[in-house]
Amino acid sequence: MTDHEVAVLDYGSQYSQLIVRRVRELGFASHLYAPAQLANLTNPGAIILSGGPRSTSEVDAPDVDFEKLMSFGVPVLGVCYGMQLLNIKHGGTVKPGVTREYGPAKLVVTDHGDLFKGISHESQVWMSHSDTCANLSTSTQILATNEDAVPVALKWSDRCWGIQFHPEVTHSHEGRPILKNFLTRSGATLAKFDIQAFKAQMLDAIRAEVGDREVICGVSGGVDSTVLAVLLNRAGVKVRSIFIDTGLMRLNEAEEVKAQFEEVGVPIEMIDASEQFVSALTGVSDPEQKRRIIGEMFVDVFWGVAENVELLAQGTLYPDVIESATSGSIASKIKTHHNRVDRILALKEQGKVLEPLAELFKDEVRALGESLGIPHRALWRHPFPGPGLAVRIPGEITPERIAITQQADAIFINELRRSGWYEQVWQAYAALLPVKTVGVKGDERSYEQAISLRAVISEDAMTADWVELPFSVLRNASNKILNGVKGVNRVLYDISTKPPASIEWE
Repeated sequence: MTDHEVAVLDYGSQYSQLIVRRVRELGFASHLYAPAQLANLTNPGAIILSGGPRSTSEVDAPDVDFEKLMSFGVPVLGVCYGMQLLNIKHGGTVKPGVTREYGPAKLVVTDHGDLFKGISHESQVWMSHSDTCANLSTSTQILATNEDAVPVALKWSDRCWGIQFHPEVTHSHEGRPILKNFLTRSGATLAKFDIQAFKAQMLDAIRAEVGDREVICGVSGGVDSTVLAVLLNRAGVKVRSIFIDTGLMRLNEAEEVKAQFEEVGVPIEMIDASEQFVSALTGVSDPEQKRRIIGEMFVDVFWGVAENVELLAQGTLYPDVIESATSGSIASKIKTHHNRVDRILALKEQGKVLEPLAELFKDEVRALGESLGIPHRALWRHPFPGPGLAVRIPGEITPERIAITQQADAIFINELRRSGWYEQVWQAYAALLPVKTVGVKGDERSYEQAISLRAVISEDAMTADWVELPFSVLRNASNKILNGVKGVNRVLYDISTKPPASIEWE
């Protein structure tokens, strides 16, 4: 670990890495650790205990070595589950709440010292818990409550605080200033964070981990794999960058990817495995099964292209890791990502998977890419899921359904670019719904496919809101799809937020 970094102990919250991200945004070095790794920390500048899905009343609930935690003599902040755990350690108790609090709530500050300096008397915060702190010790100070006067912020000493809400999510309107107060007003001595220093650390770590081994890097042309390939190239390790055409790519994707990597000076090998992937998905409708098939076939194809490969490099980002909640994690599983299937996990256990970007969010990857000199257009391509169009075509995958989706998607994306909306949107695409609808074409009844357009804004893919695109943009895209894509007679616009919906359909 970096001396004087902010160590975040991960108790399984879907938002744990967001804490790391917010700390970095405030200019300080930070990393995520399992609670058991507390014993390995040497010189942290501050420690934050994250939230989590468990209850402290459970027999095997995640714990903390409190004596070790306090032995560092640095500021400590407990968030949600972390607050409840610290309250118990300070002689208090935790009990089931009268109601589960999930979503927006009112924060009422009763003490505007240190942690809440400059914070509004009342503001919105984001809650996600069913237990609450009770029987506080006599030395515990209540700094804030919810609107029902239940304590939601506690202070146990000049170096130890707890908050029941999640300051790391944007739904807590003054969450970032509260975190800043903790880091700057607590007396912490903290290491600074900047992307150039982080890049140098990543390059050194890659060289140390790879050694003389050969790396196979799967590239898709997306931001993550492009940055990964360039990063490996700059590290000077032995690497083969391979593009696998799964047949589930966007329209003309292979040609665009080849041109993009020629521009950044990274040689890639182009492998057409589209028939294999599409054939393997024939008759398969279950989304989890589709993801597993695609993930397993990726490994098969890579190992078939280059036998005895010693390392597989993946452009995995933190949202992929936390949503998959894979073995060793105490977070709840949301969905299996293609790079978190069983065979990938088995390879990880063998030390054959390299994931340099796994601690980063998309905007951090873009900043890293800029520092590597990657062109703007490549860095601002919308995220594209590893399983490709398979998760944008609910139900069975067929060549005909793929072609319809590719054409509709290309029309929508081109309209966003033409109208200047492309870079104002985090992610946009067309999905083919597993239904047919009645329509009228050429004065005759039609019974054809329905396309759903989706455009969202997000900071991190952990939460997302739909974009209020101008009606003119939607109208133009709809007209062009209805007139230009054979087999489609209805276009819808998806106005679902995440949560409860996910960004992709599957």
